[in-house]
Amino acid sequence: MTVDVNKAAGPDATPPAGPTAVKAVPVRHPGRYVSAVVALALLGAVVYAFARGRINWGAIPDYFFDDRIIDGVWNTLLLTVLSMAIGIVGGVVLAVMRLSKNPVTSSVAWFYIWFFRGTPVLVQLFVWFNLGLVFEYINLGPVYKDYWSSFMTPLLTALLGLGLNEAAYMAEICRAGLLSVDEGQTEASHALGMSHAKTLRRIVIPQAMRVIVPPTGNEVINMLKTTSLVSAVQFYDLFKQAQDIGQNAGSTVEMYFLAAAWYLIMTSVLSIGQYYVERHYARGSSRSLPPTPWQRLRAAVLPTRRTKEAAA
Repeated sequence: MTVDVNKAAGPDATPPAGPTAVKAVPVRHPGRYVSAVVALALLGAVVYAFARGRINWGAIPDYFFDDRIIDGVWNTLLLTVLSMAIGIVGGVVLAVMRLSKNPVTSSVAWFYIWFFRGTPVLVQLFVWFNLGLVFEYINLGPVYKDYWSSFMTPLLTALLGLGLNEAAYMAEICRAGLLSVDEGQTEASHALGMSHAKTLRRIVIPQAMRVIVPPTGNEVINMLKTTSLVSAVQFYDLFKQAQDIGQNAGSTVEMYFLAAAWYLIMTSVLSIGQYYVERHYARGSSRSLPPTPWQRLRAAVLPTRRTKEAAA
């Protein structure tokens, strides 16, 4: 007697050939190609317009490493570092005052932040620069006495205008970082007998750095660009030097492009530094950090080299 195997297996039996492979058809997105073509066309039109315009592009490399431009670059970097130092120190102090349980201290910090964030930086620079119209002398007793116009130099005006304004923004960044630390950390340190100042220095601030550092890096880059405003108070930064060279040489627009190129170089370097600083402070928040661009490049190149060496 012969038994049919297919009938004996029943309708639920798996076919001997296995499941049929599914052929996936990718979804087409014609809108992406259209938008790419439009973007390239607009970019080409802008490049063509500037190329055909009456711009002496040869003046840019001629003055790119001019002594006045290099001096302006160093003044810009110096002003950025000093203004951010004032802003960070002032921001930490204001953040602690803002979180204080003393209503007077908290109100003073709130008023400072409200005032300096609510008025433009350029207006603040002009106020500091023209206070000589209100106060003829600055008198600190036996320590210092001089005319206000001699005391308030362009550098001091720029530092006060940018640094005090930055302190208001850094205060909110630092306050957000301090509030991100769990209150149990503070309670535990107080239970161990640590003072409030020591708790902030040893427990709270190190943990808050992961929240404070990323926006602080953005503020540094923003400060570098904001320094261009100090040309209005006669401080010879990069923009002021480029502006004077352009007016004297008859290449105003060309020198603006030169200044823009230098700003791009400096902000790019600061962005790289910000990336590695953020990576350093992210070590405690994730078990494995994403690879750096250099590590990705090595991972992409080294396997190819090993394959070629093995084939040889």
